[in-house]
Amino acid sequence: MSHPSKPSLLPTISFGIASAVLYFLLFQYSDHFVEWAERTRQDEKIFFLVPVVVAFVFSYFHGHFTGHFWESLGLRAAKTKTVTKSVKKTQA
Repeated sequence: MSHPSKPSLLPTISFGIASAVLYFLLFQYSDHFVEWAERTRQDEKIFFLVPVVVAFVFSYFHGHFTGHFWESLGLRAAKTKTVTKSVKKTQA
């Protein structure tokens, strides 16, 4: 019986720091984000992408931090098998 290797804490710490920095920057520059959102109403249609890109960046870093965090604690999702049934056609 083999034991799973202990995961490195470096990815957990680095993604955690990146997430904290992103949240700090978001709160620090929240006025700029509001300004960009208001520009979208004033015929500058490309600024709607700013919140979308920010959401994807947050999702990437926070998701990786969360995944590495739980893995470092030894918690993993249960693996399940998918069973498919084949149906034979009968000729009438």
